[in-house]
Amino acid sequence: MRRAPKVIISCAVTGSIHTPSMSPHLPVTAEQIAEQAIGAAKAGAAILHLHAREAGTGRPTQDTGEYAKFLPVIRDGCDAIINITTGAGLGMTMDQRLAAANWAKPEIASMNMGSFNFNISGAAKRGQFDHEWEQPYLEMTTDFILSNTFTQIERAMTELGDHGTRFEFECYDVGHLYNLAHFADRGMVKPPFFVQSIFGILGGIGADPENLMNMKATADRLFGEDYFLSVLAAGRHQFPFVTMGAILGGNVRVGLEDNLYLSKGQLSPSNAASVTKIRHILEELSLEIATPDEAREMLGTKGAANVGF
Repeated sequence: MRRAPKVIISCAVTGSIHTPSMSPHLPVTAEQIAEQAIGAAKAGAAILHLHAREAGTGRPTQDTGEYAKFLPVIRDGCDAIINITTGAGLGMTMDQRLAAANWAKPEIASMNMGSFNFNISGAAKRGQFDHEWEQPYLEMTTDFILSNTFTQIERAMTELGDHGTRFEFECYDVGHLYNLAHFADRGMVKPPFFVQSIFGILGGIGADPENLMNMKATADRLFGEDYFLSVLAAGRHQFPFVTMGAILGGNVRVGLEDNLYLSKGQLSPSNAASVTKIRHILEELSLEIATPDEAREMLGTKGAANVGF
């Protein structure tokens, strides 16, 4: 692993896991997404991981028209690296999942590195929902596989790689690291690899410290000095886990996609508040925070002037 000279903070602004009824602070309109993304960047996030929401209902969408409402605003309001999802909303086709990134040609796009059971149905027990799509969307995940076959991954790598887009390799289990090594050995992707290790999603690897150590040790064996580690964890595991990752020399991801809370029982009022909290923790540990341009240099992105929006 390349020990980061400074810690890259990524912020996942809205995502496709939480629904609008879960928190009044979750950004769902284009205006809210832009405002919170810029706020997170000003708080210290070098990378903004972005999804879109359907106007009116807040349902996840990959409609390029929705992205077009907020991407230029974010671009003009801060200098953060834009990272567009290809995981998108649960149950979408690959055409839908890739539409936004193919249109936007961002510096970075997410890349899920394997299929697995993805179960977020526990959130359906909360009771009250404001939109009719929310509860069924959550409940269907008891019988849902997040599909990322080798054919699908190769298609995404090829199409987006042709735009000069680099990747946030999302690894929900140890086997996903071996899948990345397979594509690296074939020359489909080039180092340095930005490996996002993900913990705490039911169906993926659990949020136990020993699992983080194993993921890092496995990535070290497979990639040596050719990768940067980043860590995210779902829900209450977020801040302790990403702090552990930073202590190990890695980078961190926070934001309302991954965790709606700032502390036990306290909803985070914004993505900026979540970024501010992790930045304070890191600086108390004498770790320096990377600027967007420093992150660009570390990850070898094509630069903000070469995107498609």
